[in-house]
Amino acid sequence: MHHGKVHPAPRTRTFDDSVRTHVEQTLGDYLAAKQSTMASLTQELANALDSLVEFILRGGKRIRPTFAWWGWRGAGGEPDAQAVLQAVSGLELIQACALVHDDLMDASAVRRGRPTVHVTFEALHRERGWLGDSDRFGMAAAILLGDIALAWADDMFYGSGLSASRLAAASEPWQAMRSEMLAGQYLDILTQVKGDETPEAALRVARMKTAAYTVERPLQMGAALAGADPELIERLREFGADIGVAFQLRDDLLGVFGDTDVTGKPAGDDLREGKRTLLIALGLQRGTDADAAVLRDVLGRDLSGEDVERARTVLVESGAVDEVERRIETLTSSAMHALDAADLAEPARDRLTELAVAATRRNH
Repeated sequence: MHHGKVHPAPRTRTFDDSVRTHVEQTLGDYLAAKQSTMASLTQELANALDSLVEFILRGGKRIRPTFAWWGWRGAGGEPDAQAVLQAVSGLELIQACALVHDDLMDASAVRRGRPTVHVTFEALHRERGWLGDSDRFGMAAAILLGDIALAWADDMFYGSGLSASRLAAASEPWQAMRSEMLAGQYLDILTQVKGDETPEAALRVARMKTAAYTVERPLQMGAALAGADPELIERLREFGADIGVAFQLRDDLLGVFGDTDVTGKPAGDDLREGKRTLLIALGLQRGTDADAAVLRDVLGRDLSGEDVERARTVLVESGAVDEVERRIETLTSSAMHALDAADLAEPARDRLTELAVAATRRNH
């Protein structure tokens, strides 16, 4: 009998333990390669792309690729699929496009505690004393850099190394996600300029702009990559649609009541931006005439801390906050029912449950 040293079986490389970390590593490697291909171009362009890459890698929960990964694993996908990890990491580049353009449309000065892209390039224009208007240069730079991020997203997805059949299976949710994200952004700005204050309008924007491309479509994409059957995809989409809306409603509450240290944006920033969220719609609907006057007065203008507190008081006392909390709870319950009905491979069910709680809890 051989009594030599016994070597343990090699551990399978798994991305399950920290999807976010692996997504960020994959993004960093991919973006470094993209930058190196631009090295022969002008230094000015290289500097601009550096700003975009810094923005993309600055932070964020990487929630979209994480949901996509667990859609993949829940449908039986392997835990060590690097090509799948790269494909789903491309979702962060769609998100980068959305954020750069959103900040421009909302005239937001700060994102994740740092100046937004259009503000950064406005400042560059002023510092260099270039010709023309600084604001217009910042706007143009943000539009173009957001477009580059969207183009890179496609490059990352289609260049991930997945087989043609897997790419074909996932291309429907991938393509739908891009269109829905952009359509949702348009619907959002249209709702604002029309001054549509109904709860129905706010929920319509939440479903298209956030729920579809934050949770529902990423889950569908991951499951489709693994060859999931239509029934499993349907259950995952039901779960994703409800959790996605609940996530947006939580974000709406944080946009008014959130701690700047947590959100990375000034307190009450959604009020300054004039967002007609469900929270605001319910405050207008349920409050007195005087309450409604307070909310309409603060929406869309520069606010003092006292102004923000007045609006917060109205939203609490009118019952709007409690109603949004109730809807978050109802949507989360409905989502978990759909998840329970799904025939998922473990540990996906537990991880999706954890993600649902994290996306909708009161402080995150």
